[in-house]
Amino acid sequence: MTSAVDARSRTDRFLAAVERVGNRLPEPFTLFLVLFAVIAVASTGMALAGVTVQMPGTDEVVEVKGLFTAVGMTWLTENLGANFVGFPPLVTVLPILMAVGVAEKSGLLPAAVRVVFGSAPRWALAYAVGFVGVLGSVMADTAFIIIPPLAAMVFRAAGRHPVAGLLGGFAAAGAGYSTNILVTSLDALFAGITSSVVQILPNPGDPVNPLSNWFFNAVSSVVLALLAGFLIDKVLEPRIRRQGVPVEQVADDGDDPLASTSAATTHDDRRGLRHALLAGLAVAVVMAAAVLVPGSPWRNEDGGFLPESPLLSSIVFIVFTMFLVPAVAFGRAVGTVRRIEDVPIMFGQALRDMIGFVVLAFVLGQFIALFNWSGVGQWIAVSGASALESVGLTGYGAILGFLVVASLLNPFIISGSALWTLMAAVFVPMFALIGYEPGFVQAAFRVGDSATQIITPLNPYMIVLLTFLRRWEPEAGLGTVMARLLPFTVCFWVVWAAILTAFFFLDLPVGPGNGIFLD
Repeated sequence: MTSAVDARSRTDRFLAAVERVGNRLPEPFTLFLVLFAVIAVASTGMALAGVTVQMPGTDEVVEVKGLFTAVGMTWLTENLGANFVGFPPLVTVLPILMAVGVAEKSGLLPAAVRVVFGSAPRWALAYAVGFVGVLGSVMADTAFIIIPPLAAMVFRAAGRHPVAGLLGGFAAAGAGYSTNILVTSLDALFAGITSSVVQILPNPGDPVNPLSNWFFNAVSSVVLALLAGFLIDKVLEPRIRRQGVPVEQVADDGDDPLASTSAATTHDDRRGLRHALLAGLAVAVVMAAAVLVPGSPWRNEDGGFLPESPLLSSIVFIVFTMFLVPAVAFGRAVGTVRRIEDVPIMFGQALRDMIGFVVLAFVLGQFIALFNWSGVGQWIAVSGASALESVGLTGYGAILGFLVVASLLNPFIISGSALWTLMAAVFVPMFALIGYEPGFVQAAFRVGDSATQIITPLNPYMIVLLTFLRRWEPEAGLGTVMARLLPFTVCFWVVWAAILTAFFFLDLPVGPGNGIFLD
């Protein structure tokens, strides 16, 4: 008993230390403002020292330029707005988020979740939760709010432990957040950031777009969904029952966070989903007919689609349409979209929900632009690549080290866009210089980006989950949640890294036209 208490005490002290360190980090806007200042000062010092860098494989010699010089200050004053508006993720993320917002606010996405849950037999319920949770990233952060309570409701209705559904839904949604069978706004966001940093490379490799990790994502999402279901069924629920967690809620303060959540599928849900499915199929048929006919303008000059073609350049339009048209059809069927004016209202609501990202994009755009313009990015990339080559760390060990760094940073920098902006600026050019495609480096980042975020106290949705959990366990704390979710973090990281390893050693493309190694 004493050893268990001591172990729990050590765990609590470790988690408390993590929380203290994380709380000392500034929020992302301030963090990147500080980093912008650091690059500004460093670039000025390097420029005054006459630092240059020669890009491998070219005769080009890049002179580092300083921000706090006449040329640098002129560049900043002339390009402040262009650096913001030209930040690539804005071009891809915002249109997709507008369409996904209509799908969510019309009721299409919640109805689809309820149908999947409601159609699963009792024995398969844990796997349904795993499947919906991992694929829930299509709803962005909304998945953390919708999926856990719905999973608790359907578990309770099926005679299984609702806390297992609650925690399992959260674990699947969080640990598998960076992957999906569908193309999501996160794919567009990551691709935009990657594209913004490859501009400094003499050989930028294959173009990075929202489909660049689709093969890797499709395999990962299926495997991780099954793994999540297995962990819920064989590890999480048995442990919760052994701990004697009540099946019925024991806390009642008159404000049940699950009271307004229904897991039941309604007649409107089914009717709306039929309309949405038919609309989606009609759009898919039209698109297929447009691109498959000989001489289609969406083919490249060779008559194909890879590695570049107007079709791949139209991914944002395709995803936008495939979400918007079924969402409007669903809304018309159930009455949430009664007139055309309802759609732009939903667009506005979706953009309002993303205003924090737009504000953050302002400073991210300035940081990336300065990093590229100053030449500091090229200097770091060449120096880092040379250092890796000098110690012989250019093989898969370097990729695993990259995964570990991402996993260690993720608990402290929760924002995926902020973390990838920071890491992509350094690692994408560095790995490209030792032979790795930017799209593959982006795929590797996904492993480290998701697995650890469900056990960090800095995840704001942990507090929401804890609120739900205290309906059954009034004394539960963050340590309770972290201890129960730790198996998901460890297993997801190991299995996901194994999938990446298989892609690497089998030299499989991670997406259409995107391989592992630069030609």
